[in-house]
Amino acid sequence: MHTIGRPPVAAVPWRAQTGRVVLIALLLAVAVGCTSAPAKTKPKVTACGTTKTAANVPIHVEVTSGHISCATALTIERKYAQAIRAGLAPGNGGGGPVKVNGWTCQGYATPVVLHTGKASKCVKDGTEILAILPTTA
Repeated sequence: MHTIGRPPVAAVPWRAQTGRVVLIALLLAVAVGCTSAPAKTKPKVTACGTTKTAANVPIHVEVTSGHISCATALTIERKYAQAIRAGLAPGNGGGGPVKVNGWTCQGYATPVVLHTGKASKCVKDGTEILAILPTTA
């Protein structure tokens, strides 16, 4: 079939046809790239220093989500340790959640602690404080 003003497809050199195919492929790639979901960014972690658990084990304290001062994070972790020592945590061995100044704190199960080093976390309104065992060299 021949359209007025354009040569038949067979008459168009193969390089011109290849160029059209490449152009169409590039336009499709750009269109797909513009509609894809944005890459998720890794949340900023704030290292706040060290304190000790109720069993007197050193831990690193980090704020892993949300925004609070390191002084507050360390205070909450210390008060959580005091509550555990005072027997205020429900459950055998004090593993149940404890309320500390409006924060909910809870220790991780032993297999999680051994695998990840995460000892406990405290959460409030989307902010999370994480207590992590120091790595051994």
